[in-house]
Amino acid sequence: MPDISLLLWFPALGAFAGLLAGMFGIGGGLVLVAALNWFFVRNGVDPAHQMHLALGTSLATIIVTSLSSIRAHHSRGAIRWATVRLLVPGILAGGLAGAWLAESIANDALRRLFGVLVVVFSLYIVLDVKPGGGRGLPGRAGHLAAGVTIGVIAALAGIGGGNVSNPFFLWCGVDMRSAVATSAALTFPVALASTVGFIWAGWGVSTLPPYSSGFVYWPAVAGIVAGSVLTAPLGARIAHTIPVNGLRRAFAILLVVVGTLMLLG
Repeated sequence: MPDISLLLWFPALGAFAGLLAGMFGIGGGLVLVAALNWFFVRNGVDPAHQMHLALGTSLATIIVTSLSSIRAHHSRGAIRWATVRLLVPGILAGGLAGAWLAESIANDALRRLFGVLVVVFSLYIVLDVKPGGGRGLPGRAGHLAAGVTIGVIAALAGIGGGNVSNPFFLWCGVDMRSAVATSAALTFPVALASTVGFIWAGWGVSTLPPYSSGFVYWPAVAGIVAGSVLTAPLGARIAHTIPVNGLRRAFAILLVVVGTLMLLG
């Protein structure tokens, strides 16, 4: 892996991802995974595990960065904690299962799958999809199934899961404010379970870089968290002071480019 001077790249990456997360609430993890994969490719990480390491490392950063968002939403009383408690068991199972599934997929196939997910999420952003509500939240079995689905997709995409849980809540008729806040609260258990899964899946792999625990590279985690903590509040202020519809479209175009590049290798 690179010398210490090149590790300064991680805080810069974290600052960019934090700005995106603050402005749009979603998308930081999608950019992180693509950038980390590029970094690991350029710096000689075992080609069989570049994407696995990028996914696990991205999810580990989200464990920390999600806490400030949860605190902000909780202080406004917008989180539906009863719903969170019903979804968490499925999310924990789904996050672990998604990490196990990712480990079983070859690196190139996993990269292409990630590219497809990025393009899908970019369409969701640019179209500003808001599913019609009125159905109501499901029972315990429905919450379990939804939690597993959110956890699996989040692990495969290296994201906190808000891209998946927010449309689910809107489809069930939850108001936008509570949907966003409750999705933010789910980010922590999604990232925690998926990170544990990637550590477990990569434990004992001898070709990973130093300072890794399974498929989590800790120097990147530390640098990205340090950078994102500084810029996420700035992104949130920007979101409240200037029209962001044009920026959302530009960001979606960026994601289409990222997804396409990942598909093409």
